[in-house]
Amino acid sequence: MGMFTVREPRRFEHKYIYYDERKEKLAKIEENAKRELGMLPPEEFNPESIRGKFVEGTKHLKRRKEYGGPRISFPVAIVLIFLLILLLLNILNGNLL
Repeated sequence: MGMFTVREPRRFEHKYIYYDERKEKLAKIEENAKRELGMLPPEEFNPESIRGKFVEGTKHLKRRKEYGGPRISFPVAIVLIFLLILLLLNILNGNLL
């Protein structure tokens, strides 16, 4: 009954066009300074704060995350197509290996 299942819609992801990274960094520095001076309560542990930190540490994983996962390269695709054609010809001729 896989034909009648209702697929879950994609989640909404809003990406800002104009984004001031400097302003956000300054706000974060200001908040940390206020916490150190005791003007704000200490920050509680939030699992969301550590999510994705390992991926940000390496160029390879950043690139892989941007592209949405591993991709097959062009030469590998050509070799796979060639092997599939050979397999198809062997099956059509009645030769099984």
